[in-house]
Amino acid sequence: MNNELEYAKSVLKEEEQGLALIRESLDDNFIKAVDLLCRKAGHVIVSGMGKPGHIGRKISATMASTGTPSFFLHPGEASHGDLGEISKEDVLLVLSLSGNTQELVPMLSYSNRFGIDIVAITANPDSILAQSAKCVILMPKVKEACPYNLAPTTTTTMMIAIGDALALCLLKRKEFNREDFKQLHPGGALGKRLLMVKDLMHTDVPVVHENDLMKSVLVEMTQKSFGCAGVVNDNGIMVGIITDGDLRRGISTDFLNMTASEVMSGNPKTVSENMFAQEATKLMNDYKITSLFITDNGKPKGIIHIHDCLRVGLA
Repeated sequence: MNNELEYAKSVLKEEEQGLALIRESLDDNFIKAVDLLCRKAGHVIVSGMGKPGHIGRKISATMASTGTPSFFLHPGEASHGDLGEISKEDVLLVLSLSGNTQELVPMLSYSNRFGIDIVAITANPDSILAQSAKCVILMPKVKEACPYNLAPTTTTTMMIAIGDALALCLLKRKEFNREDFKQLHPGGALGKRLLMVKDLMHTDVPVVHENDLMKSVLVEMTQKSFGCAGVVNDNGIMVGIITDGDLRRGISTDFLNMTASEVMSGNPKTVSENMFAQEATKLMNDYKITSLFITDNGKPKGIIHIHDCLRVGLA
């Protein structure tokens, strides 16, 4: 077992060395590739055969999820009618270590014939792919981590890293932000992380004036059913909060004739509507409170309850 563990570490070390080599070898051609991929209005169509094809699918998916429309086109299917999916507004991103994969030739010929730009990721500058491409990201030649130097391992790790670098450079170039990310990732754990307070908040806010009598405050709290009410001054600025706990602590014989300012707790915790809901959930958990008011320039705009966060899977 120890021998296997050491061997596994040696595999990872070889792949790390491959990543270090590709990092050092990147040059102006990489920037030219980003320019080309960003300039066209269509899709980035990724293609490759065998293991590079599997890597290409992942690169295409990463691009599509980070603001660059993309899809994967299998070179075999392309030769049987799917070349029609390529338009002059698209750019081909083609992966092939040797650059002479025969299944790619019809796609390369078609693209050259109709003026469709190609970005190549290959280790062979003299290959058919490199000669067909407008821009070549040249991979340094390395030994595969496979003990027979056959199974694509180090080279596919390098390819996927180049794809990630391209996708994220495009993300920055296009100023693709968290709000954009949220639009493309509404589901799953990532979608939950990207929810904002404004996505969950209620706008029918329980609010009372600081001079209102507690009999009016109780009515407002009962009607809105949040277990609290925000207290505002003459300028509409939130100056305090009254919770169920404040009611229990402040109750007395003349309680109903007391004013909101006499019962409220000052300096309430408030948040912006642009805070991530996950952060708001943490704030409520940290302070052991069940609601947060959302304010805009100090004025109540909404309210979010811990149950709203739990309902969408935040905890």
